[in-house]
Amino acid sequence: MRTHSRFHTLLAGLSLVASLSACGGPAYVRGSDNPDLDKAVMSTGLDKMDLEQLFKDNIKSLLGSAAVTRWKDAAKDGKEATVAIFQVKNDTSEHIDDQLNALLADFETELVNSGTVTVISHERQMQLVQELKYQQSAVFDQDKAAQLGRQLGAGYFVTGKMSSSDEKTDGERRVQYMLYMQVIEVETGAIRWQNKATLTKGLIK
Repeated sequence: MRTHSRFHTLLAGLSLVASLSACGGPAYVRGSDNPDLDKAVMSTGLDKMDLEQLFKDNIKSLLGSAAVTRWKDAAKDGKEATVAIFQVKNDTSEHIDDQLNALLADFETELVNSGTVTVISHERQMQLVQELKYQQSAVFDQDKAAQLGRQLGAGYFVTGKMSSSDEKTDGERRVQYMLYMQVIEVETGAIRWQNKATLTKGLIK
């Protein structure tokens, strides 16, 4: 009897959800069921798709750059370059450090799969930063970053910075996000590649 009662209770609950959805009430949906869900802009803040696009623009630029051509030529001569990827500095008000680190792992994967360089583990880099008792900001100081690169055995390091520009007027808002990334040669300090990817989001009347 109890099983029968529970079945009817469950059935009633499902019917209620269905009727709410049919009447325009709230309903949970999956992105796989509604492809436009991931594309919907919920705010002027950075979301997953924004960050992915900014990183994709930068990795595309890097893989087509003279720096990568140089690495490919060196690899043919048996002198594969070694690259360390440092954290991207977040100069925005967005709480996106975890997302940036996750996307750096994707950036790392793209370089590894390119077959042109040896990439030093991002986790190993952070361990070394802790061992040397550097503050996080030291990773973004070019001289100290070069020192870290040498201690990691890297010939090059990739670094970057996320910044934003916010404009408001008459109830409207426009925010431009910029992801700068560059490759620096450890031995000389020369910038071998640099790119700025931009993305704008807005709230209009």
